[in-house]
Amino acid sequence: MRWRRRGLLWRSFRSRHQLTSVTDRTDLIKRGDVLVVMTLRNEITRLPYTLAHYRRLGVGQFLIVDNGSTDGSEAYLAQQPDVSLWKTDRSYRAARFGLDWMTWLQMKYAHDHWCLMVDADELLIYAHHDKRDLPALTSWLDGRGQRVFGAHMLDVYPKGPLSEARYEAGQDPMEVLQWFDPGPYRARRQVPLGNLWVQGGMRERVFFADKPKRSPTLNKIPLVRWSRRYAYVNSCHSALPARLNHGYDGPCGDAPSGVLLHTKFLPEIVAKSEIEKQRKQHFHAPAKFDHYYDEIAASPDLWSEESRKFENWQQLEALGLMNSGGW
Repeated sequence: MRWRRRGLLWRSFRSRHQLTSVTDRTDLIKRGDVLVVMTLRNEITRLPYTLAHYRRLGVGQFLIVDNGSTDGSEAYLAQQPDVSLWKTDRSYRAARFGLDWMTWLQMKYAHDHWCLMVDADELLIYAHHDKRDLPALTSWLDGRGQRVFGAHMLDVYPKGPLSEARYEAGQDPMEVLQWFDPGPYRARRQVPLGNLWVQGGMRERVFFADKPKRSPTLNKIPLVRWSRRYAYVNSCHSALPARLNHGYDGPCGDAPSGVLLHTKFLPEIVAKSEIEKQRKQHFHAPAKFDHYYDEIAASPDLWSEESRKFENWQQLEALGLMNSGGW
């Protein structure tokens, strides 16, 4: 595992040549800042709210890679006073789905900072997030000697055909995506890394009912007190050293954890699905997931009689999807 980690760090170090700096404000990073790192493409409608959400939570700076946006995302991000921006047109899939680029940024800028890796369509919430910011949470985690804060990725969706939902750029996606599946979810540890594999929920119910083993992985360890010696292996589902993977024990677990509200299913996804099907950048074996894109492009109704309307973090904790851990 040590050699595997070194190999991942080496390829990330080499990937720095694929990135071109657009705006570099990393000299403004202060000791103790919580950092966000992400890679994105064509997310202009989400970006205003996503950045505002994490600013409210006390994020100090965003380290962002723009992977060939054509919708104005790059220009928008370049104007943000707390964003350091790089761009690349290289293959997202060949860069381990952006991990090589983000790991390089973490190696260079995030050492000994709490660092949050999220996608533009993921909104982290946790116990008391409406009153206590991320610096307060990470200070509490430091006091416990805990370097990892895990999260369950929860798909949220509208009621009715996807294309009939209405969303304005900058709007809170949760005003449109008000529903989620409370379960069932299943979790097991994988070898040799000891990472969780959590599956289930809406995407399995709707798109992978006949092949549940192919349904998306829903566990992440997105918030880590980073070290330049660390490396994510598969998105932020698993990491090396392997001990990091044991900081999260999944739904109904005892470890403090949060939820990533996955706001993927805004109405724009109907048009985007055909584009992503042709680009073939989002799966290890893209051809096996053509049906997934086709079904989304058909504008399905994801709601079911078992769907639950989202209320607050207390509701998610009562369902076992997150844990305050006594905080």
